[in-house]
Amino acid sequence: MELSVLASFALALVAYGAVSRRMERGVVSPPMVFLGLGIALGELGWLDSGAGLLDGLTELTLVLVLFTDAARIDLAHLRLHESLPARLLGIGLPLTVAAGALAAWVILPGLEPWEAVLVGAVLAPTDAALGQAVVSNPLVPVRVRQSLNVESGLNDGIALPVVLVAVAFAGATGDSGGLAHWLSFAVLQVTLGPLAGAAVAYVGGRAVARSVRAGWMNEPFQRLSLLGLAGLAFAGAELVGGNGFIAAFVAGLTLGNTQRELCTRVHEFGEAEGQLLTLVVFLIVGAVLVPEALPLWDHRAWLYALSSLTVVRMAPVALSLAGTRLRPATLAFVGWFGPRGLASILYARIVVGEGLPVAGLLESIVTLAVLLSTVLHGVTAYPLARRYGERLAATGEGDGEEHRRVPELPVRIRHARRGG
Repeated sequence: MELSVLASFALALVAYGAVSRRMERGVVSPPMVFLGLGIALGELGWLDSGAGLLDGLTELTLVLVLFTDAARIDLAHLRLHESLPARLLGIGLPLTVAAGALAAWVILPGLEPWEAVLVGAVLAPTDAALGQAVVSNPLVPVRVRQSLNVESGLNDGIALPVVLVAVAFAGATGDSGGLAHWLSFAVLQVTLGPLAGAAVAYVGGRAVARSVRAGWMNEPFQRLSLLGLAGLAFAGAELVGGNGFIAAFVAGLTLGNTQRELCTRVHEFGEAEGQLLTLVVFLIVGAVLVPEALPLWDHRAWLYALSSLTVVRMAPVALSLAGTRLRPATLAFVGWFGPRGLASILYARIVVGEGLPVAGLLESIVTLAVLLSTVLHGVTAYPLARRYGERLAATGEGDGEEHRRVPELPVRIRHARRGG
């Protein structure tokens, strides 16, 4: 990275950090700032050779995000206290993929069926980091913001096998003699990855826990060792022919539900180093992907990207939550706050790496959708969360399904605990 780019990034980091507490209640989020900075650096030509850096950083960041997000989820808690995330993931996510595929088939002519499914699947995961003011805002009922928090923590890992299967079938469509190869690829990716991740987390987590109880491991290395398990799960899965990202996700889920007392260290990473890596990725996306994609943004690309953020997301959410007695305002609120971010970027890069014919179009649309999501969800997160929270409060505290009491799970980034 050139010194001018490093200096620009560091200056932006210090400047935003100086007002970060005040900005939690504003309309400019950290991803907006660094994506905008990346676009500016790209225009200046200061980061022309960032594609390789983007792939490496995005892979590293997503491995850690998948691992740390999954480690936050207490499955026993969800089974006992919550049904909304299960509906969003079990019903809403498949419907979102289907709606995205149908929209791609209609709006983007020339796509093969599995290519349309691939477009829908890549843009299905949400990224709560782009609307962090929602999942951290105490004005929003715990049950509502926790549903969005859990959905975002799990849907990227759940959507990835769908992406891999769609890649396999789309590749087989483009190469009629390679069906067996692509099917074998998909099966190995979605089976060996989870096995490797679960094994690494279970054995490694027990070893770390035993070392901690014996007083052999200090706090910094508790944190580092747990993150090392994410890297070991990723590498181990890739070595045996599985998918490393699925392995990292399953490893986090396994660790969070077998050694939960250790996961405080994982949460600490997500709040600092994890956010730093995410902001670097957004800077490089702005500098590298936006200029490449800009010439491909015709009216169809804009229509699909906007549809993906609105009707393709909001209609499945409303259907998945039907019968829960949630207010219409809640259905609209949950439906709107489904930002697209890091996972969609990496999944698009996976498609590019496989050399599929749809790769260029897919990456350009994903870039546009992430750009729009960064701005639109960043600008609306705090104002709409405040308005929504105040509207519910006016109906009476404790009134309605939204206010059902549930234990609160950790979020990726904690904001100041204040209302107003």
